[in-house]
Amino acid sequence: MAARLFSCFGKGQKQQDFNSSGNNKAAVTADEAAEAEERIGSGGCVVVELFSSQGCATSPEAELLLSRLGRGDFNLEVPLIVLAFHVDYWDYMGWKDPFGSSQWTVRQKAYVEALKLDTMFTPQVVVQGRAHCVGNEEEPLLSSIADAPTFPSPTFQAKFQRPSMDTLQVSLTGALRSKVDHQGVNVMVALYENGLVTDCLKGENKGRVLSNDFVVRRLEKLCSAKDISAKKTISGTVNFSLWKGFNAAKCGVAVFAQNRSHHIFGSQNFDLPDNL
Repeated sequence: MAARLFSCFGKGQKQQDFNSSGNNKAAVTADEAAEAEERIGSGGCVVVELFSSQGCATSPEAELLLSRLGRGDFNLEVPLIVLAFHVDYWDYMGWKDPFGSSQWTVRQKAYVEALKLDTMFTPQVVVQGRAHCVGNEEEPLLSSIADAPTFPSPTFQAKFQRPSMDTLQVSLTGALRSKVDHQGVNVMVALYENGLVTDCLKGENKGRVLSNDFVVRRLEKLCSAKDISAKKTISGTVNFSLWKGFNAAKCGVAVFAQNRSHHIFGSQNFDLPDNL
C-alpha cells in the first residue's frame, strides 16, 4: 500500500490524576537513554503495536506475523504485548474495515509526528513507542524488539465486572514500579480481541478470508500520574462499551504507561475470565 499523509484530530478526555511530593531523581522522561540502558534485561514486556487495515493489500501478511509473535513462535528473550490498531483511512478504497477507527488513525499520526516521519502508512509497527518498521518485514521487526529497552512490569491487580450486558468494568490497583517526574505519564488500558475472521468482499483484498488477532476494540485512560515514587499505589476504573458478539474467552486487557513523547514505560497483560 502506497504511503500517504493524513491530517487527523482527536478529542481530549479528563481523567483522574495522581500526585506525590518528593524528589524527581531517576524520573521517567529525564535522561531516558541512560535510564533505559540501566533497565535493559529487567524482565518487563515489550509493547508491539501494528497499524493495519483490511483495505490494504499488504496488511494481511503483517497481521499473520503479529499473530505469530503473540503465539510465541519466535522464542524471543523478552515477553511481548502485541496490539493491532486498524486505521480507517483506506476505507475509501472499496472495503470498510469493520475494526477500523479514526481514533486509531489519530494514534498513528501522533507516532508519525513523535518519530519525525514524513508519512503515515500501513502496515506499520511501533515498538515501545520508540522505534518503527514496516509491519510485514520480519527481520527488522525482530531486530527492533531485540533492541528495545525493557522496564519493570507494573504490579496491578485487576477486577472485572459486567455492570450491564453491554458494559465491561475494569478496576486496577497497584504500582507502576517506575518513578515518574512532573511531566507525568498516562496509564492506558486496551481491550483487544483474538480469533477474528472476515470474508473480504470488496477492495484490494477482495475474495480473501482475513484473520486478525490482538485487535484493539477499545482504549481508555485509567489515570494520569506525576511526581510519584516507583512503589506508589495507584488505582482507577475504566468502563468499556461492548460490541455485539462480545466473547470474554477471546479477549484480553493490556495496561501500559506512556509519556508525552509517546515512549512506553512498563506494561502488563491480563486474560479475561471465561465466565465474565
